[in-house]
Amino acid sequence: MGESVYKVIELVGTSDESWEKAAEAAVAKAAETLRDLRIAEISQLDMLIKDGKVEAYRAKVKVSFKYEGAE
Repeated sequence: MGESVYKVIELVGTSDESWEKAAEAAVAKAAETLRDLRIAEISQLDMLIKDGKVEAYRAKVKVSFKYEGAE
């Protein structure tokens, strides 16, 4: 196997339904502009609370993709 380099970016996805949907939203948005996505790692989960109720779920996601050139 040849040598490869991967870049990692961090995104925050949100959902009013679940952490899973929040993470999926982050990956789906990344997939619109990035090629060759490889791994997604959840680094943090939290919730937005308003008036004592959960208003939104947030997932901080690290996404890696094959690095092809300069920034």
